Amino acid sequence: MPKGFYKLPNIENEPVLSYAPGSEERAALKAKLKELNQGGLDLPMIIGGEEVRTGKLMDIRPPHDHQRLLGHYHQGGKEHVAQAIEAALKAKPAWEAMGWESRAAIFLKAADLVAGPYRYEFNAVTMIGQSKNAYQSEIDAVCELIDFFRFNAKNMMEVYAMQPNSSPGVWNRMVWRPLEGFVFALTPFNFTSIAANLPSAPAIMGNTVVWKPSKTAVYSAWLIMKVLKEAGLPDGVINLVYADGRSTAEVIFAHREFSGLHFTGSTGVFNSMWKTIATNMEKYKSYPRIVGETGGKDYVLADETACPKEVATALTRGAFEYQGQKCSAASRAYIPSTLWDKVKQYLGEDLAAIKTGTPDDFSNFVNAVIDEESFDKLAKVIDEAKASPDAEILFGGTYDKSVGYFIEPTVIEAKRPDYITMKEELFGPILTVYVYEPEKLEETMDILDSTTDYALTGSIFSSDRSRIEKMTKRLTHTAGNFYINDKPTGAVVDQQPFGGGRGSGTNDKAGSTLNLLRWVSPQCIKETFVPATDYMYPNFEE
Repeated sequence: MPKGFYKLPNIENEPVLSYAPGSEERAALKAKLKELNQGGLDLPMIIGGEEVRTGKLMDIRPPHDHQRLLGHYHQGGKEHVAQAIEAALKAKPAWEAMGWESRAAIFLKAADLVAGPYRYEFNAVTMIGQSKNAYQSEIDAVCELIDFFRFNAKNMMEVYAMQPNSSPGVWNRMVWRPLEGFVFALTPFNFTSIAANLPSAPAIMGNTVVWKPSKTAVYSAWLIMKVLKEAGLPDGVINLVYADGRSTAEVIFAHREFSGLHFTGSTGVFNSMWKTIATNMEKYKSYPRIVGETGGKDYVLADETACPKEVATALTRGAFEYQGQKCSAASRAYIPSTLWDKVKQYLGEDLAAIKTGTPDDFSNFVNAVIDEESFDKLAKVIDEAKASPDAEILFGGTYDKSVGYFIEPTVIEAKRPDYITMKEELFGPILTVYVYEPEKLEETMDILDSTTDYALTGSIFSSDRSRIEKMTKRLTHTAGNFYINDKPTGAVVDQQPFGGGRGSGTNDKAGSTLNLLRWVSPQCIKETFVPATDYMYPNFEE
């Protein structure tokens, strides 16, 4: 077939629509919400391009209105995981042989479909199924998802362009092969974009994938597959299964052709899978690639020169956007006593104005947490703080699951820096503040560094440049994404590649070439134009 050095269309971050009152997009989204809230869902698995229905129906209910049944999805079992593996392996030869430009075209088309005809459907599905407000959904389920698809095409080109030098008479080439076997993608509920990226990043590099989404995000996962299929993704390249975690793991991790894991979720689950993979190493054809972004206990540290209003705004947004259900959410803060009264005042004013309720009402800043298990865990934490002499609830502290899983934004002041909510990831709208004396900044940074095993995101606030430099250097290993005078959330693809170290994951930076490099196995080819005909080297001569 004809060849060429192809240039991609211009790749830029997708603009975020405002959904302000009176805007076109606000009216369109409200109409789509009304349409999709009618329910009637019957969501099959997609294996080898075919819809698979088992008849074992599992409810789909909005977290903010758990009495309303939207429909069902079809629960699968071990046999369906095995079918998905078989479909992935069958599709692999043709997919990895396909020209890179054709693979890129599929995901670029998918991005344009999301940006255009499916924009409001992606937003509405994420709002309904995952209880995310319009703006949070726009930046996640639309813009970041589009950015992953588009920039992964660009990053793929950059990987393929990484070539070795050659010497006279020799041509050295690097061939970027996909992994042998299949990749397993296990995705979370909280970001539709992450759910799309985890299977698609390995796929764009020529791998085929078995994908298990969170049971609380099946609706948006099904929509992702619908769009990928419309964009031309061949059957079997990505296979969507709804089996339970234990059954899926037993089949996946015992298979000889298992070649990689792409994961976002809890540290405990990741550690457990890593142990299983290590135990099964003798079964595998090759060493599997293990890529995971896990938990966080993300911080905000202010010094005495910081602006109280800026700090308070960062805390409100960083801790309570999407109910704190972000791996990067601000969940602990260290504020100097000289600033605390002002920060607390501004924080209280923000929280007094914040509305909590369903995402259908666009004025609600906070919506429901994802399910009853999460709700019960967070309610228990709040109750324990109320009873503890080492903590004081300053704002919030109420919760109600009679209609939906609603937790009021809650701020705890910890009397000790090692209070439990300063250490453990909660994944909800709970912020804990520790007030320190300004002359103990160094000691406070030591405490911050040693309090948890996580190192995902963190931010500092200061107006003193020398202190900013000093704090940045001291805290260098505490966060994979570090923010200066900003909240610790909101990483943008191609601007702040995302990932953390320590107990927060393998730090392979989603949406960058660093991540795509994990899904290829490079082969170096040396071609000599005129081979030697004499085995002797000059040093052997008399």
